Amino acid sequence: MNGPVAEPSGRGAAPDPFGTGALRERVLRAWAESPARFREDANAEEDYALGGYRDRVVVELAQNAADAAARAGAPGRLWLSLRDGVLVAANDGSPLDAAGVEALSTLRASAKRDDEGAVGRFGVGFAAVVAVSDNPSIGGVEWSAVRARELVARIPALADELARRGGQVPLLRLPFPLTGPLPPPPIPEGAMTVVRLPLRDDAAEALVRDQLDQVGPALMLALPALATIEIEVDGVLLRTVTADHRAPGTAVIDEVPWRTVEAHGRVPAELLADRPTEERARPTWQVRWAMPESGGLPAGTPAVVHAPTPSDERLGLPALLIASFPLAPDRRHVAPGPLTGFLVERAAEAYVRLLRELPTTPSLLDLVPGPVGAGELDAAIRRAVLARLPETPLLPTAATQDGEVVRGRDAVAVDGPPALIELLAGGPAGTEVVVPGLLPAGWPVRHQALAALGVRRMELADIVDELAALDREPAWWRRLYEAFTGASTDSLGALPVPLAGEPDPFREHAARMVRGPRGLLVAAEGIDPAALGALGLRFVHPEAEHPLLLRLGAVEAGPRTVLADPAVRAAVDGSFDADDPDRVAGAVLGLAAAAHLDPGTEPWLAELALPGDDGELYAAGELLLPGSPLRDIMAGDAPFGVVAGELVERWGTEPLEAVGVLDGFALVRGENVSLTALADLADSFDLDGEDLWAEEVLDRLGLQELPPLVPEFQAVRDLELVADWDAALRCLARPPWRAALVEPAHVTLDDGRRVSVPSYTAWWLGRHPVLDGRRPAELRFAAGSEPLAGLYEAVSGDLDRELLLALGVRTSLDALLAEPGGAQELLDRMGDPDRAVARDQLSVLWTALADLPEDARIRPPERVRAVVDGEVEVADAADALVLDRPDLLPLLVGQPLVIAAYGRAERLAELLDLPMAAEEIPGVVESPGEKRSVPHVVHALLPDAPETYLAHERLVVDGQPVPWWYEHGEIHASGPAGLARGLAWACERWDDRLLLEAALRDPSALPALQAESDLRTT
Repeated sequence: MNGPVAEPSGRGAAPDPFGTGALRERVLRAWAESPARFREDANAEEDYALGGYRDRVVVELAQNAADAAARAGAPGRLWLSLRDGVLVAANDGSPLDAAGVEALSTLRASAKRDDEGAVGRFGVGFAAVVAVSDNPSIGGVEWSAVRARELVARIPALADELARRGGQVPLLRLPFPLTGPLPPPPIPEGAMTVVRLPLRDDAAEALVRDQLDQVGPALMLALPALATIEIEVDGVLLRTVTADHRAPGTAVIDEVPWRTVEAHGRVPAELLADRPTEERARPTWQVRWAMPESGGLPAGTPAVVHAPTPSDERLGLPALLIASFPLAPDRRHVAPGPLTGFLVERAAEAYVRLLRELPTTPSLLDLVPGPVGAGELDAAIRRAVLARLPETPLLPTAATQDGEVVRGRDAVAVDGPPALIELLAGGPAGTEVVVPGLLPAGWPVRHQALAALGVRRMELADIVDELAALDREPAWWRRLYEAFTGASTDSLGALPVPLAGEPDPFREHAARMVRGPRGLLVAAEGIDPAALGALGLRFVHPEAEHPLLLRLGAVEAGPRTVLADPAVRAAVDGSFDADDPDRVAGAVLGLAAAAHLDPGTEPWLAELALPGDDGELYAAGELLLPGSPLRDIMAGDAPFGVVAGELVERWGTEPLEAVGVLDGFALVRGENVSLTALADLADSFDLDGEDLWAEEVLDRLGLQELPPLVPEFQAVRDLELVADWDAALRCLARPPWRAALVEPAHVTLDDGRRVSVPSYTAWWLGRHPVLDGRRPAELRFAAGSEPLAGLYEAVSGDLDRELLLALGVRTSLDALLAEPGGAQELLDRMGDPDRAVARDQLSVLWTALADLPEDARIRPPERVRAVVDGEVEVADAADALVLDRPDLLPLLVGQPLVIAAYGRAERLAELLDLPMAAEEIPGVVESPGEKRSVPHVVHALLPDAPETYLAHERLVVDGQPVPWWYEHGEIHASGPAGLARGLAWACERWDDRLLLEAALRDPSALPALQAESDLRTT
């Protein structure tokens, strides 16, 4: 087909002011001549309608309205109405002309290419209407899919392609003059261009409704030529969006002020080398940032780059970016290349300028980009912005005057109370700046934006280090401590503190400084640091005292606390070598007086150098008060002097006794004393034999996993120097020394139990001859200890029983045997020929030893106290036998015998490692005996007595005549006395032997004998 294509039949001619017919003829001819051109146009229109412009119909209509207003040089107005499935867009400004109609009916040939201020410049934006309508119209021109399809169908060369496309034709290439009247809505007064879009279906209507809902500030800022957009839906005016761009740097959208920053210029030619021809013909660039004055983009604002209408390039910055970025052919993404890189840098510069123009409040930090971008373009913009920020003056300081700001790299952030920030910044006057560039209080110092700005963050520990080099008067330091109130103390351990006392010659403000309050002393009421200067104490300067120092480890120091300071102990230890021992002594005595210290509470004070009455220096513990009874009690060579009288006159006796000067014996005390350490002399109270006492106690307690402790230890010192023990013991019997003697020491074991052991003082006295020249353990009480008579002498004197018990004076045989080593001591004394033991006493002693527990063990004696033919003698143990049977006695003439009560022989022989007599005697019966019946009278007394026995006229055993013999269960007897003893032994009724003998001699006397037996006491 080479000629014009006629209109379809049935359609009349209409006025054609825009020359649409000629346009149609040219297009149809081109398609007829080249079906590929038809296919190309159809595909291109479909690509734009369904691709890049599928959801941009409202935006493109607004863009066309903005361009019309710009051409007219007046603020533009746009009316948008959706009613009965028809979208109508009306705008003022320059009306549509023939060139415009031709441009709309072509693809990628904009009529605005020479208009540098126009938004639309690509010639494809109107294709957005195809996404929602098959019959759009504008002014007196319409486009119709139906009419276009009819025309195309008449061209034989296009029939096959039309069929393959399912009737889809390039709608916008074939304009028609608008025929027939337009239905309402009415056109607003002043509208110069009206676009009418009958919507294709419900889906198209829903899409348009969504786009109408999205019309807001972003569109008005992207199209500054528009002043008003009115939106009507279903005959109801939903809203009117207004914009005022008249004031530089601001825009008011719907009465909401926005802050804007713009930049524009010409693009260097080399950056356009890879851009399309028509784009190179418009070599200008523009960047605009917009942000509400109140901060934060309104809800619903698309977070994308506008170029200048919305793209698909996501933007995570809290501002709206409108920039002339080059777009890819899909019109939805920014095209990569040098021009884009150039505009990224310009956008970054403009964004930084926007930040600089904002108020310098903490909310500014929320506008600093984070490191992670929402997309490649966003990340590039962020990097460019972040690269500029450290060198950009944005931040105020706590010392800022008249709105001055500093660069981020010159600022410092400190997380501290406002008062601290003010003080570090130089105070209200700003005259003593400690940290230059300090951010004001209230700024969020942990905000991640500060790092991006290059702000140096200082922790409180860093501030403390900075303070170490300062030279300030003590009162300033107190203000600093007050400023730290409320801050965490974790980082303040090294806080500088001015000290009282000698000034620092290298500091203008004199006070000597130390790092860290821990261990420093804060003088309590009544404590004068100046008076204690000789002790080397570290007192906080009075003008710098503050409760914070106590929280950080300083100690509120009363007299006792000051005494506990290691410096005082060091001063006491070094008092003999001090430049002025009198000053040291006076300071320590003053503390002891103020503390009302009991003697011995701090034993180390006894090392304090004090003058004696002879003018020489002595340790306080080696001095006596002038009237001390110890002057007569101690040995003449005891190392004691007498304290100088002027000290007694000045201080009185109590402080002198508190530091160790003696009136009576010296008492030492300690808390939680480790017995293990004491035994190893790792700790020492300078007590004679203290390690031996501790070792004995540990042996008594047995193995412990943890060192046993004495919670409250007390002891009397210098006992080894006593000469007069009678006087010494009378002194020790009185308080306060008595308690150290009579009260046991309580030891805490590893399982929490507490056991009592003899006190050190009682232990020491018990080991020395302090009672009548004898050790207390060598003496006994006169009453209650009769079995020990002759072995231990009775104690004499007027000391009370409690004191003597504590010293270890023997109370009874049982108590002696219950002591560790008591049985051995008793056995050794029994073998001493210089001691006297009565016959009846001896049996009691041997019986008591035989009754020791089964696990008791003693060292076998070399000599034993034995009975020889009825007399008590001391014999060699090798010659002695333990008597185990009384019938053996006639055969043991001249034999030393160890005799215990009935039934103890075997246990005693084992304990003493001695043979029993029966083991050493053959015991052969050599005389004949006659079996006889036991008299009936015996069974009245011994129901279990045997029925018979062997009677001998003359009983001979081992060649010796004996009265009775018992072996192998048979009794041999000669006469009533022998029979009675044999029966009593056989029936284990040895105590009834005499009663039996009397009954055998005179059976008629049995009732009287029984009555007498009933009178026995045991």
